[in-house]
Amino acid sequence: MAGQQPSPPDAPPHKTRPTLHGSFGMCASTHWLASATAQSVLERGGNAFDAATAGAFVLHVAEPHLNGPGGDLVAVLATAAGSSPLVLAGQGHAPRGATIEHFRAEGLDHVPGAGALAAAVPGAVDSWLWLLAQFGTWEIADILAYAIHYAERGVPVVPQLARVLATVEDLFRTHWPTSYALWMPEGRAPRPHTTLLNPAYARTLRRLGAAGAGESRTGRIEAARRAWRTGFVADAVADFAAVPHRHSSGGDHAGVITAADFTDFVPSLEPAVTARFRGTTVAKAGLWSQGPVLLQALTMLDHFDDERIDPSTAEGVHTITEALKLAMADREAYYGHLDPADAEVVLRRLLSPRYSKERAGLIGTAASAAFKPGDIGVRPYIPPLVTARPALRADGVGEPTVQQTGDTRGDTCHIDVVDRWGNIISATPSGGWLQSSPAVPELGFALGTRLQMTWLDPAAPSRLAPGRRPRTTLTPALLLRDGVPVAALGTPGGDQQDQWQLLYLVRTLALGMDPQEAIDAPAFHTTAVPSSFWPRTWTPGGLVIEERAGGTVVDELRERGHDVTVSGPWSQGRLSVVTRDPDSGVLRAAANPRGAQGYAAGR
Repeated sequence: MAGQQPSPPDAPPHKTRPTLHGSFGMCASTHWLASATAQSVLERGGNAFDAATAGAFVLHVAEPHLNGPGGDLVAVLATAAGSSPLVLAGQGHAPRGATIEHFRAEGLDHVPGAGALAAAVPGAVDSWLWLLAQFGTWEIADILAYAIHYAERGVPVVPQLARVLATVEDLFRTHWPTSYALWMPEGRAPRPHTTLLNPAYARTLRRLGAAGAGESRTGRIEAARRAWRTGFVADAVADFAAVPHRHSSGGDHAGVITAADFTDFVPSLEPAVTARFRGTTVAKAGLWSQGPVLLQALTMLDHFDDERIDPSTAEGVHTITEALKLAMADREAYYGHLDPADAEVVLRRLLSPRYSKERAGLIGTAASAAFKPGDIGVRPYIPPLVTARPALRADGVGEPTVQQTGDTRGDTCHIDVVDRWGNIISATPSGGWLQSSPAVPELGFALGTRLQMTWLDPAAPSRLAPGRRPRTTLTPALLLRDGVPVAALGTPGGDQQDQWQLLYLVRTLALGMDPQEAIDAPAFHTTAVPSSFWPRTWTPGGLVIEERAGGTVVDELRERGHDVTVSGPWSQGRLSVVTRDPDSGVLRAAANPRGAQGYAAGR
C-alpha cells in the first residue's frame, strides 16, 4: 500500500507531495488514520462504501473537534453498476419542539451557536449504517472494529485539537462537567502529541455492533439502527438534553430534542443537482446545502477564457471572487429546505444559461462591496447584514474559532474513496463537535449545532421549523464525463467549502494541473457573504488570501478595491480528492498538506 509522504527538501515549491497513482483502490481524507482505515478495508476485500463507512467512524475518534456521532453528513456517490450520481442526505432535521415561538419564549433572538437547543436530530450514524446496508458488503462489527480500537487504545492529539481543548477548558470545568471528565481526565486539556481515549464511545459502538445477534448481515445492521433510533442512544440523548445547561447565549436552557425525534429521521438518496464546466459535469446536493453555489459560480466562469480565471493572477483572483460573491448572495436570498416543486423552479432559474450569462456580465474590473442577489422571479430574502473584519484563526488551517462560551464557527472532516470496481463516494461529515454541547456521559459524544444556520424569521427560506432540514454548509462533489464518474472531492471549511473546491476545479479542468498541484497552489476566499454561523457577520469587499500568492497580486487586488487580508503561507483549505480514468482504470488520489493531517493512500 502506498501512502503520501512529504516531498524531499529539493521538491518544487508548488507541489509538496506526489499525486498517487494505482489501479486497486484509493482513499483520501482529512486525517491519516481515516485514510489508512479506508485503504485497509479495500485491501481486505471491502468496497468503497464499506471503506468510507469504516473511515468515517474513525474520524469521530480522531477528529472529535471537527465531527462526531451527534452530527450530520452529506455524501455524493455513484455505483459501479452505472447509477447516476446520488446524494445521501444525512442532514438531520429540526426536532418537533424546535419552533420559533419556543426560542422567543426562552428570550432568544437567534439559535445559539452551542448547547442542545441548537441540535438537529443526529443524522450521521444512522446514515452511515443505512449506506452500509444498501451498498456495502461487510459486517457491522468489522466496520466498527477500527473506531473501537482507536477509542480504547487512543489517538494522538494533533495540535489543532489541543488548541480547541485548551480554549474550552474553563467552559468545561465551570459549566459542562461531563465534557470536562471525558476530554480532560487528568484535570487539564491534553497537550499536543499525547494520547486521547474515549472508552464511553467504544462501549456505545460495541453495543451497536453486537445488536441483532443471530440475524442476517442486513438484520444486524438494522438492529444497530434500531438501537440508535429507538433504543439506548435515543433515550440517553433525550434524558441528558432535557437538563438545563449553559448555552453560548450566556443562559441556561434545556434542549427540546426527544427520543421520538430520532424516529422521525430517515436517511434518503436524492438525485444530484448538476452543471457543466469546461465539458465536465459537476454533481452536488440541492438547495438545502450550499452546493449549488459552486454550480452557479462555474456556470458564470464558463463565460470567461482561461486567462481571465487563472487563480495565479490578480485578474483571475478578482474574477473568481466576484463570481462567488454573486452566487453567495443568491444562497442567502433563495436557498433553504424548500418544497420540491419550489426547489425545482428556483434551481432551474439559478442555473439557466441566460441567468448565468446575465450574472457573469455584472463582473467588472473593480471589486463590488454590494450584496447583490439576482432577480429570478421569486421574492428574495435579504438577511440582516452585520459588518465585521475577518478573523484570522491562530492555527491557520481553518479549525474552529471557539470562545469561552463555547460559541464556534465550526469545521468539518472529509473522506473520498474509489475502488477497483468503479464505486466512488465523496462524503463530508460534520457537527457534533466536542465543543458544541455537553457530552452525554454514557455515550461519549455531544449533540450538534446545525440549527444555528436557521433564522428565527418566518420569511426566511432557511427558517427554523420542526421537521425542516437546516441549510447546511456541507457540500461534497462528484465529477463526471459523458455520464461516467471520474472524481470525488471535498473539503472542510464552512462557507469556504465551495470556494476552495472552485479553485481546484478551475486549476484542474481549465488549466490542466494535476490533483496535488492544484490542492497545494495558493488559496483564497471571500468574506463578503453573511456567515452561516452565528453571529453571521460579513466583510463587504473582504478577501483573505495566502501570502504565497505574492505581493504583486495582493497590491493589484487592493487597487481593484478588495479589502484584502493576507493569511499565512499554508493557511487555507483541507481539500482531498480521488479520481478514476474510465478508459484505463488508472486511479489517483491527493490530499491537503496544510496542518499535516490530511493524507491519501492507495495502490
